[in-house]
Formats: sequence, C-alpha cells, structure tokens
Amino acid sequence: MTWKTKSTAAPDATTILRGLVSKKRVPLGSEVYNRILETLYDEAAALDERRIDDWIAMIAQDIIYQAPIRLTRTGPNRDRDVMRTMFHFDENYESLMMRSGRLQKSAWAEDPPSRCRRFVTNVRIGECATPGEYEVVSYLFLERSRGDSPDNERTTAERRDIWRDVDGEYKLARREIIVDQSVLGMSNFAVFL
Repeated sequence: MTWKTKSTAAPDATTILRGLVSKKRVPLGSEVYNRILETLYDEAAALDERRIDDWIAMIAQDIIYQAPIRLTRTGPNRDRDVMRTMFHFDENYESLMMRSGRLQKSAWAEDPPSRCRRFVTNVRIGECATPGEYEVVSYLFLERSRGDSPDNERTTAERRDIWRDVDGEYKLARREIIVDQSVLGMSNFAVFL
C-alpha cells in the first residue's frame, strides 16, 4: 500500500481514502485477523492503563504517526475534507519517545493524568503488497475524564494503520488518525490515539 502525504483538497481523486484499500481481505475469524484484533485490544488497554512503555514496545522504529486536519466542505469538494499537508501531530519514533517520556514524568497538560477508555470497533484487515504487513482500518471512540470535572471529553476517529509481523509479534508501522471533528471538542491531544 502506498501512502501519499498530500492534501485531499487537490483535484486528484486518488487522495480520497475511504475504508479498506487492500483488495486482499483477511477473513474475519482467521488466525491473522484474531491476532491483530487481540493486538489492538492490548494496545488500547496499555494506553488506558497508562502503561506507556508497553505501548512503545508495540511500535516499529520506522513508525509514521499522523493526525491530519479535517475541514468542512460543501459542493463538489465535500469528499476532499482531509488535509494531508497540515496535522494535529506528525510524529516519528524519536518524537514519540520524547513525548511518551514527558507524559510519564513532567507533562503539565497531563498532571493529573487523564483517565481514558478507548473503544476499538469496525476492524477491517487486508494484506499489503509487502509480505507480513497488514492494512488495518478501525474506528476509535475515546472517552476522557480530566481532574474532578463531571463532564467527560470524547472524540471519534477512523484509524488507518499498517501492522507488521516482526518475529511473531505485530508492530505498528504506520497510523493515520482521521478525527471526525473539524473543530476539536477536546482541550488537547496530550493522549495517544
């Protein structure tokens, strides 16, 4: 699968990504599907339980981790609403290591830490052209409680991942998070999605 980093505002229709791109679908209930699904659940639990080191162990060292900006458009460009030239965050392994270190020690935005629940659903998996790599599209519902506020924050998103089989374990090699909101309802994205 080829990932392009450019705006969907351009007239090129290939930049509109919807759903699973791979034509080689991994069947629901197969061993690969079940193992990747279990990995997604383990990842959500590690993040919810603030076991950041366990999450870092699940990512590949060549990871690309992005959340492009979403626009609201009408008319003929209404499907070109994801700007892949501007990001809420655009990270690699080194920046994720730095960010995760701050979250565990000194990030004022997460002191006290958020209490989160991540719900991963609608998981679709396809084989990539590279053997041992899988395109994984899933939906994420994140509910976050901060401090003593009785009002929770929440967001929903589509996650477009590449998971790679490395010595029998799956590592996250690519994640694009397409948040459903064009104006964020959360005060910040100090947590990982």
